[in-house]
Amino acid sequence: MNRRPGRRLGAWCAGLLLAGVGVVAGCRAADTDGVTPVPQLLAFLPWLLVPTVFALLCALLARWWPGLVCGVAVLGVLAWYLDPYGRTGEPGGPPVTTLRVLTSNVEFGRGTPALVPWIRDRRPDVVFVEECEYTCQATLEKDFAGTYGYRRAVRAAGSHGSLILSRFPLRPTAGVRGTMGMPGAVADVHGHPVRIQLAHPMPPLPRQVGLWHRELGRLRAFAAADPHTPTILAGDFNATQDHAAFRRILDTGLSDAAPLAGHGRTPSWPARTASVIGAQIDHVLLSRDFTATGARFLRVTGSDHRALVVDLVLYQRR
Repeated sequence: MNRRPGRRLGAWCAGLLLAGVGVVAGCRAADTDGVTPVPQLLAFLPWLLVPTVFALLCALLARWWPGLVCGVAVLGVLAWYLDPYGRTGEPGGPPVTTLRVLTSNVEFGRGTPALVPWIRDRRPDVVFVEECEYTCQATLEKDFAGTYGYRRAVRAAGSHGSLILSRFPLRPTAGVRGTMGMPGAVADVHGHPVRIQLAHPMPPLPRQVGLWHRELGRLRAFAAADPHTPTILAGDFNATQDHAAFRRILDTGLSDAAPLAGHGRTPSWPARTASVIGAQIDHVLLSRDFTATGARFLRVTGSDHRALVVDLVLYQRR
């Protein structure tokens, strides 16, 4: 008699956990981002294995066999989607040149002082900086005036400012329209035109999921607009590979550099807990003309994001 209340409680706990996780896993399997709070939880999909395992233990202790079967099914769905999404192979043509790209969200410019030494140390060829307001832009343009002779910027305060620094000549483009600045250009990389575009759509906050979808859709439209020119689309996407709207961008033929280099699930945000738990929302996306030979996430003091630096090889398209 004394066991029944405990078993009932265990079954209730298992049922509630599996219902919540099951909705999120079901949206992932159905290729949709759903509505709040599903988009927010999808960012942490791998970590939902923890409550799922706990629910399985509760169902087992409660001897709730239907719940145990359901838990195993949910666990299988989550495990299935742990693998990186998209292309993992290399281009077929001969290599043409190498380059290094760095992207960093400096959180309203607060991470600028810590980003400067990383740029000097890593010496990237192209730098994408999100949430780079007036002071951030002035600092980077002054400190690297002799190193990065070409730049594109959206000059604005707070999170709306953005900056691209480049060692290669840049031909300005219209960029991508968004709430926050997303400048773009065509770089002349040793005689090869490369489209470069900074990404910084709005995050999927409650009541703003529709706006987040629309701005990711504009990035997808940019990616699909010119499949014949080598393309680098980099920045803070406020999305992971478990978001359907982000996968739509990859489906245009782009690949995620970090997974190509063996860092498919390394978190970039929030920086304070990234070594334990987090989401990879900062990306460098590449057309099929590139492959990534290395990637590293860097702690930028003052920012809630880790910077991402990747080494790339540009191939001649066959």
